[in-house]
Amino acid sequence: MNPNDENAALPADQRPFRILIISGSGRRQYNCPGVDGKSRTLMLKMAAMLPQEWEIDYEDLANVYGRAKIQPCNACVSTSMALCVWPCNCYEKNSWMEKDLMWELDLYARLDMADAWAIIGPINWYAPSSNLKLMFDRLVCMNGGNPDENLIDHKDPEKAMVLEHTEQFKELSVNHLEGRTAGFFCYGDEGGDEMDENNVPKILKHKNYFDGQAEPFDNERDAYAPLVWQCRYGGVEVPDHLWAHATSGKGKKYSDNQAEDMIGENEFMQTFTDWVAGFQKFVEVKGKITPGKHRAYGYKPPTNLWKEARTGIRSWMLRFGITPENSSPEKQKELGLNKDTTLSPSKSEGEKLREKS
Repeated sequence: MNPNDENAALPADQRPFRILIISGSGRRQYNCPGVDGKSRTLMLKMAAMLPQEWEIDYEDLANVYGRAKIQPCNACVSTSMALCVWPCNCYEKNSWMEKDLMWELDLYARLDMADAWAIIGPINWYAPSSNLKLMFDRLVCMNGGNPDENLIDHKDPEKAMVLEHTEQFKELSVNHLEGRTAGFFCYGDEGGDEMDENNVPKILKHKNYFDGQAEPFDNERDAYAPLVWQCRYGGVEVPDHLWAHATSGKGKKYSDNQAEDMIGENEFMQTFTDWVAGFQKFVEVKGKITPGKHRAYGYKPPTNLWKEARTGIRSWMLRFGITPENSSPEKQKELGLNKDTTLSPSKSEGEKLREKS
């Protein structure tokens, strides 16, 4: 059945089972490249294969001209765990300055509402697609993020650094999506028709630069290892048999390896069908998950006009080299580590170097 978000307010034993399927390809037919990716086809097939009494939510992360993009993680957690707010408050819904797809699609709440996630996507240069990687980078806040931004006046790094050392923060810093299940199905063409009999790119002139027998992975599924490990790190269960890979289009030209070609590859499609069946069986036996205390579902961000203004004032002071007392920027400035005092922080280092020449 289609998802009814109001059911998420009910106790687990009174609501339907719910899953979220994510299509991670960057391709959509509505801008370049003008063709939908395979993961979209697989997402829709999976939605049709699962029990229809379940709430089946799904989303396509692919790029569409003019649509919001998933904004990058600002790595607040590397300043202080307490500065990384759950759900992420570096961006907000309906922002006109930094439009963010994570918030526009309510992905934090939808991940929270689901008992299990199914992630389907391609391997791009031995790694997940950039959109999937961006989504999981932004999910660092599920791994111990601060659920009360009021304790740090929205985004005050000095207050967050202090809070991180308190007993109060030990109680607040929990894995907010712990207990759920995630399954990963990735696919690739292992270089399509680009590779020679020694697994070296045919058009490569400096063939000694590439050792065809030393590919990064013995198992192609390991391209998704960072996403799997992040889930497991935060208490999201990824059973080994639900971390799968299948090859599609090996030896073919890329133009001959589209979704319409993929569905005719019996071995590939059988691998996918088996993965879906394994996913269904595992999550049925495991059952529904009781959500954590600090939910993204129903989250209403506090009004932050004054706190945002204070953040802006801090930013402008830093532009003039005025650093908060005993702060990390002050210490870095004194040690000559960052050389980042500038009235134009958006100006690139390359521009500044060339202005001096």
